[in-house]
Amino acid sequence: MISTDLALELRAAGLVWHPTSGDRFQLDEPEFDADVFTVSEMTIEPREYPTGRILAFNGTTEWALDSVALEDALWLPHESQLRELLRGAFRSLRRLVDTHQVEIELGGDVIVFEHPEPADAYAMAVLELLRRIQ
Repeated sequence: MISTDLALELRAAGLVWHPTSGDRFQLDEPEFDADVFTVSEMTIEPREYPTGRILAFNGTTEWALDSVALEDALWLPHESQLRELLRGAFRSLRRLVDTHQVEIELGGDVIVFEHPEPADAYAMAVLELLRRIQ
């Protein structure tokens, strides 16, 4: 799973989240720091209102929560979602002894990102892509 720090950097860099079933997220509330939630039609679903998008907690699964504004949730993208965000820039993922390397190509430059967790290596590559398109 992607680290909270990289998820925060992705959001700050402008990555927009459109919640779908299976997405994981954390809440920007100190009492929920260690909790990871999953969007699901049965328990947590995105709802659109004129005032904005919320994540509604249904039933008794999350008894302390009714709903949260989307901007109060931190998306933790899956490895496959991050790879998809790279689109045509993605070249390869390599597993080495103690790390993973994600290779992308941007504007003719080949750039390699290393991290012990493959999702974090992908996140670092997406960050670079976001920085270059802004």
